Amino acid sequence: MSPGEAPVWDALVGQDDAVVALRGAAQAATDLTHGRPAAPGAMTHAWLFIGPPGSGRSVAAQAFAAALQCERDPDVGCGQCSACRTVRARSHPDVRSVVPEGLSISVEEMRAVVAAAARRPALGRWQVVVIEDADRLTERAANALLKAVEEPAQRTVFLLCAPSSHPDDVPVTIRSRCRLVALRTPPGAAVAAALQREGLDAATADWAAAAGQGHIGRSRRLVRDAAARDRRAAVLAIPASLSTLRACLAAADHLVGAAEAEAVAMSGELDSDETEALQTALGAGGTGKGTATMARGMAGAVKDLERRQKSRATRTQRDALDRALVDLAAFYRDVLLVHSRSHVAPAHPDFADDVRTVATRVGPAGVLQRLDAVLACREALELNVKPRIAVEAMTAALRLP
Repeated sequence: MSPGEAPVWDALVGQDDAVVALRGAAQAATDLTHGRPAAPGAMTHAWLFIGPPGSGRSVAAQAFAAALQCERDPDVGCGQCSACRTVRARSHPDVRSVVPEGLSISVEEMRAVVAAAARRPALGRWQVVVIEDADRLTERAANALLKAVEEPAQRTVFLLCAPSSHPDDVPVTIRSRCRLVALRTPPGAAVAAALQREGLDAATADWAAAAGQGHIGRSRRLVRDAAARDRRAAVLAIPASLSTLRACLAAADHLVGAAEAEAVAMSGELDSDETEALQTALGAGGTGKGTATMARGMAGAVKDLERRQKSRATRTQRDALDRALVDLAAFYRDVLLVHSRSHVAPAHPDFADDVRTVATRVGPAGVLQRLDAVLACREALELNVKPRIAVEAMTAALRLP
């Protein structure tokens, strides 16, 4: 059986308790649609998936969506039927995913989704709306969603995802109407086992699981993408190199510059294609009556697209910086492990020499101060502090004595 045909629950790594609850709810939903008795309270119309980065919030929501639409009763979530396959491919007509491209989800986008979700299902049993990063809803967008969650259509299910570090960013009026599904950071052994099932040898799988720090998507990327491995290596070389203020400023410049370059690389070609497609749709290059009016409308539409593209690039840059900061935080955790002579497996075993170098120069209290500086930088970026200012303050605090 190919990975695309495996049960949808196999995509959830190290989340056995959540899988049991979701499978039970999907079975209850199937029983309800067939008029059979169902377990009381097992199924509800609104769910909130929370968990740390890499825990699989959106993966769990998509798996649940596939199970709700699964055509093989009672094997909900079989992974082989047409419904499971189309949900996985994000092409099922009754499953809509809201994925913010920029820093927030607008009220216009949410109103359109809510209106579509109120219709009867076209092919499946349910209309399912998956809202990834529900913490990015603007206040007006949250209000638009709240009305739909308060008075849901009979066959509509809302699946919201939010980080466990900031679940309060989802308004309490919405949270109180959702059933909570709490996910955890997958154990390293579970991640390594999943990678081995995908064809990796045991040694590479163990390294990737440790380096990904429980984020299976990052572990996969590190194995497959040489550029990602190079970026990680450059970040982890920083702590042992910060012997002067000039080195601190150079490190900050590298971190910000690398994040900017990654954002440009990821969005540059996409931006160009989007702009060209929009101009073609609006009749660019046309002649004749009404061309002037069309040109004015095009200018406004292109400006709005550029605004959304800029927001997406900003988010991409901040995500890249955050990955680097997570690696730095894990580096200083490894230094603390050396000081405590712990037998806990390090996150970055391939940088053990640098970890020992820093441990010989910085005591446990100093390591904790540096770890706090990294976490403070992450918080500053979340509060929209200019990246260069936040990162320079952090690298100065990381300077070796």
